[in-house]
Amino acid sequence: MATNILSIGQSALAAAQVGISVTGHNIANAATPGYSRQVVIQGAALAQNFGFGFIGQGAEISSIQRVYNEYLATQVQTSQASKSSLDAHYTQIQQIDNMLADPQAGLSPALQDFFSGVQAMASNPASIPARQATLSSADALVARFQSLAGRLDEINQGVNSQVQSSVTAINSYAQQIATLNDAISKAQRATGQPPNDLLDQRDQLVLDLNKEIKATVVKQGDGGYNIFIGNGQPLVVGNSTTRLVNVTSPTDPQKIEVAYQASNGSTVIVGDSGFAGGRLGGLIEFRSNTLEPAQNALGRVAIGLASTVNAQHRLGQDLNGALGGDLFTLPTPVVNASANNASTATVTASISNANALTTSDYQLKYDGSQYTLTRLSDNTTSTFAGLPQTVDGVTLNISTTPAAGDTFLIRPTANGASGLALAITDPTKLAAAAPIRTAAGANSGSGTISAGAVDSTYPASPLAAPVTLTYSTGTPDVLNVSPATAVTVTSGGTSTTYPAGTPVPYTAGATYSFGGVSFTLSGAPNNLDTFTVGPNTGGVGDNRNALLLADLQTAHTLGNGTATYQDAYAQLVSDIGNKTRELDVTSSAAGKMLASATQSVQNESGVNLDEEAANLLRYQQAYQAAGKVMQIASQLFNVLLTIGQ
Repeated sequence: MATNILSIGQSALAAAQVGISVTGHNIANAATPGYSRQVVIQGAALAQNFGFGFIGQGAEISSIQRVYNEYLATQVQTSQASKSSLDAHYTQIQQIDNMLADPQAGLSPALQDFFSGVQAMASNPASIPARQATLSSADALVARFQSLAGRLDEINQGVNSQVQSSVTAINSYAQQIATLNDAISKAQRATGQPPNDLLDQRDQLVLDLNKEIKATVVKQGDGGYNIFIGNGQPLVVGNSTTRLVNVTSPTDPQKIEVAYQASNGSTVIVGDSGFAGGRLGGLIEFRSNTLEPAQNALGRVAIGLASTVNAQHRLGQDLNGALGGDLFTLPTPVVNASANNASTATVTASISNANALTTSDYQLKYDGSQYTLTRLSDNTTSTFAGLPQTVDGVTLNISTTPAAGDTFLIRPTANGASGLALAITDPTKLAAAAPIRTAAGANSGSGTISAGAVDSTYPASPLAAPVTLTYSTGTPDVLNVSPATAVTVTSGGTSTTYPAGTPVPYTAGATYSFGGVSFTLSGAPNNLDTFTVGPNTGGVGDNRNALLLADLQTAHTLGNGTATYQDAYAQLVSDIGNKTRELDVTSSAAGKMLASATQSVQNESGVNLDEEAANLLRYQQAYQAAGKVMQIASQLFNVLLTIGQ
């Protein structure tokens, strides 16, 4: 019996020692990230039957378990992926928001200065200093567009770098998790007990992985984790991993995309929608939904402004008496053929109507019989049997018939701001004057002629000599045109064209036009009264075209006639500002959810030093009591030995 008591005391002593060790381990790892407190699972040893009943044989340790709640841990992982994604997006969009909204560095001051310069030239069109000031303000506007575009390009390159960094981190975490899967499986098979510290390390790696990308964990029967990302692509299966790689986009050499590396060495690119959550998901979402649309929107303003200013400037006349040319040089739209195309066909694009431009990119695909053009902003599609075609103000053409499956990325406005340049450096070539001049002869009647205007067809055949219209009384009253030319009369919304040499009916208030020139005749002329329309010879003080250029500042020249230049830019600033605010609020809310979920895990799995101190005292007392039991057993044994001496 003394021996039995000694064995019982020894088991109690061993159990207390294990309890002290586990408690000490908890205390030592109280600040270790991802550590779950461990508890000793202790039970009574199998009792022994002595005939008169069962006597216990002490205690035994069945297991050491970690306090871990899988449900709460999954909540933390999900919250972490959401928070990291929002933080990454918010950090990047803040840069654009601060840049565009800056009252000094934004586009608005440069736009205002440019049109102020045009108005100053209109006030004194013969002044070379005034003209030079207009050129300087135009050059400053171009520089501002290029500066903003350059900053957006820098942000894009920064995103590429961070995407590469994130992919490297994901691969590292995946490999470490796979290694731990193998170690955990072997440990459990060998001992039948959970290797708690290894499990904690793996769970912490899964949490760290969720900082980079949202990961879904599927637990296996052998204790291993299978981890899936994106739309269900496997990243870790047992002790093997699928490696992610960075590749250059086949349709955009400035863009780094993420692909899976297959076992045969080939790569499969995953689209932007294939990754969600985590820093990588936030970066990709920022690039697709914020950065690229911002580049396109800024480019649309630049192209719209340059196109409309150029069109009006070409309708003017410079100080040398020549018709105006382009004030700005416009870049051509970006068109990239996919690197995977089977043919050498090339697509070209040109801006045919800046007013109809959108801020979207487009994908053109040929299936062997027809072309499908997809507007990527809303996935609206158009199909054509052949090219050229014009969609949203962009005219597309192709060099030769492509192969079935060939695709092309078309970015009409992406480089609009970065590629903008000033085409004129000589102030005398600014076309401030109108190229025509109208006049009434020494008439006796009350007929009048307006100053006249020209349209886009005029530069093709400018007036070389005056055209005279002579009023003739009759039934009806008519105008005789010399030299003979076809004339179109517009009155009450109805236009009628009269062939060259044909008398033209006179209608007071009607608009007359020929050769790109239009003017209005009013009043009551007398017989043989004359009106002339001719070239504006010596019109150095004429400011009519400068005034029309200045009017473009408030004209609705973008968005199919719904927006001015400033409106379009303000919409961009507003969109970025609202999105930044939204991300700020959402990120803050996600942070609170993450903190709450983390606190719930800590409340259950975290180490409470006060509790561990109490456990330490409890196990110390148990150890002392077990020692006392062994001491008594020893004394009883000694008593037995002394009997009979």
